[in-house]
Amino acid sequence: MRTYHCFWLLFWAGQPHQSFLTPLSKRTSGFPEKEKVLVLSGNSRQDLHRSKRSWMWNQFFLLEEYTGTDYQYVGKLHSDQDKGDGSLKYILSGDGAGDLFIINENTGDIQATKRLDREEKPVYILRAQAINRRTGRPVEPESEFIIKIHDINDNEPMFTKDVYNASIPEMSDVGTFVVQVTATDADDPTYGNSAKVVYSILQGQPYFSVESETGIIKTALLNMDRENREQYQVVIQAKDMGGQMGGLSGTTTVNITLTDVNDNPPRFPQSTYQFRAPESTPPDSPVGRIKANDADVDENAEIEYSITEGDGYDMFGITTDKDTQEGIITVKKALDFENKSLYVLKVEATNTHVDPRFLYLGPFKDSATVRIQVEDVDEPPVFSRPAYIMEVKEDVPINSVIGTVTAQDPDAAKNPVKYSVDRHTDMDRVFNVNSGNGSIFTSKPLDRETLLWHNITVIAAEINNPKQSSRVPVFIKVLDVNDNAPEFAMFYETFVCENAKAEQLIQTLSAVDKDDSYSGHQFSFSLAPEAASSSNFTLQDNRDNTAGIFTRKTRYNRHEMSTYFLPVVISDNDYPIQSSTETVTIRVCACDHRGKMLSCNAEALIHPTGLSTGALIAILLCIIILLVTVVLFAALRRQRKKEPLIISKEDIRDNIVSYNDEGGGEEDTQAFDIGTLRNPEAIDDNKLRRDIVPETLFMPRRTATARDNTDVRDFINQRLKENDTDPTAPPYDSLATYAYEGNGSVAESLSSLESVTTDGDQDYDYLSDWGPRFKKLADMYGAMDSDKDS
Repeated sequence: MRTYHCFWLLFWAGQPHQSFLTPLSKRTSGFPEKEKVLVLSGNSRQDLHRSKRSWMWNQFFLLEEYTGTDYQYVGKLHSDQDKGDGSLKYILSGDGAGDLFIINENTGDIQATKRLDREEKPVYILRAQAINRRTGRPVEPESEFIIKIHDINDNEPMFTKDVYNASIPEMSDVGTFVVQVTATDADDPTYGNSAKVVYSILQGQPYFSVESETGIIKTALLNMDRENREQYQVVIQAKDMGGQMGGLSGTTTVNITLTDVNDNPPRFPQSTYQFRAPESTPPDSPVGRIKANDADVDENAEIEYSITEGDGYDMFGITTDKDTQEGIITVKKALDFENKSLYVLKVEATNTHVDPRFLYLGPFKDSATVRIQVEDVDEPPVFSRPAYIMEVKEDVPINSVIGTVTAQDPDAAKNPVKYSVDRHTDMDRVFNVNSGNGSIFTSKPLDRETLLWHNITVIAAEINNPKQSSRVPVFIKVLDVNDNAPEFAMFYETFVCENAKAEQLIQTLSAVDKDDSYSGHQFSFSLAPEAASSSNFTLQDNRDNTAGIFTRKTRYNRHEMSTYFLPVVISDNDYPIQSSTETVTIRVCACDHRGKMLSCNAEALIHPTGLSTGALIAILLCIIILLVTVVLFAALRRQRKKEPLIISKEDIRDNIVSYNDEGGGEEDTQAFDIGTLRNPEAIDDNKLRRDIVPETLFMPRRTATARDNTDVRDFINQRLKENDTDPTAPPYDSLATYAYEGNGSVAESLSSLESVTTDGDQDYDYLSDWGPRFKKLADMYGAMDSDKDS
């Protein structure tokens, strides 16, 4: 008989508020008629039906946000093979097994170790199995069950946006849709009213309203005018639990802007405008601006201006400035004061985008009168063209006429016109113009390769009134002639190996030509006649504007000839044919077996280990710098300060005063003035001495003024004589002080030149009374007297 071992998922009745077991299909009340039990056999899964119950015990329910201190009990697993002797072991695997959910391996009790959040994960799928503890083999197949997290109201409604922005046209009808706001609740919508959201308006009435169930915002006031108010801010609340007391709520802000519609016609601020226009005003030039005001914005304020009536209908035009919405009145034709001096126009302003819904407000246009007064002016000459373009070949002779410009006086007087070239545009004076007929001719040779285009300006001025002048640009293109010979595209300096073979290509040449060629340049290359027969190299023209240089012999010796100069003749195919001779420098070098250059200097083989010229120069410079440094140091050592003659503990250096002239003493700061010699009349005789206190104040004597042609020597002698005889003469003139020792000096004279006595008659004891500055002199002379006495 076949035996089934059943694995039961039992409901733990002792914890009704923490975990729940429910049927998989539906919830029922009371006892069902029959029970559906999950039975696992050895190799297959079968549903065994009993006659008593009709639900499956394969899912549990847990409340989220559990706040208890103990683990939350989930349920119990039990096997028919469990005899209660501890021989079986229960194993749990799947979502959160071992971490979030744990099982008692002996009893099969399942517990949750952490607080669960349904919004993070609503369902956990786990698998359980009973194994023999001794053998480790499963006694029943693995069984799967589900743990569902039961929801609570722990999330407030959240709007999809923090701030909504919406706009509606102004003057909209009541009930016009504005925007729909949406709030979501993370709670379970299938359980209770935790996720049932109701909308209400907190701010924005009476202008707007919101539908409680859909969140649709609509207008609630008729004829809202943007010109009165443009911005509105509406605050919407979303509350769960169907809006009941205790529900959670969230808010959002809706910024609503009234967009403009064309409900305002344009209006001119005045009925008449007046402008003045000189008759010299060129066509398409503006005369004035007018503007009609429109309270609308953007395209609803766009205005189109037009001239509807008036005697200047064909003389003036009007356009709209799209940026400022102004009407710009311009001149269409040339004005003539002598023919007509006043024009009257009627200008109309009309909206370009008219909304038929607001035609009842009146016509969306307005009109004004514009009066334009033409002013008489003396106009400058007018050229027949706005610009002239001329062509000339670069080889034309000097004084060749290349074209003519023409200008006339538009006034009735028809004053004659003279022409000239603006030299600021022709600094080199390459061109000139005939002042009478306006013909332009060359003054210097032209060169297209130097300058292709010459842009000059010709001035036409009235002869009677040169201030009335006008200018016209003249663009002169220099046409090419074949006057330049082709030349090398670059300087060619190549090398040939000593071990080169015959007919070996060593260099490819190319050429350029400064001249233009309408059909393309075609150059031919050849060796110069003097090198064609005796050259050690050959030249091959490739017929594609390039040529190749080939070796003629097998080996070269750089000791015999280190450098070859190969003359090459390059010719073009234009008329007249131009040719030039260019030189290719070929150096003979030592190369390896692959043809790579090793050395091109013949002396390198003779002195392989010598120093280079640069190294020798660097060493020489270092030696020179070192020698200069030694010489300077020795010179500075020799220039030492000399020891003073008198060495004392007292500092008497302030008594040593150096004078470079025969001045009047230490306090004389104006002892010498060369200006007195140069201008004898400028001498000031009123100055007194400042170095001593005069005993008697004498009136200065006036001396006779020297003649203008007085000789300097006579002047000096005259002043010398006057100062020698004048005891009050100040010593400011240095010419008079060399024979003067001062007047009334306390120290008197120390010089032996004026002494009438001998040294033995002198008494130097008074030096001790003069103070510490003369102490050294008193000691010296006192010692001398002691020596004499002894």
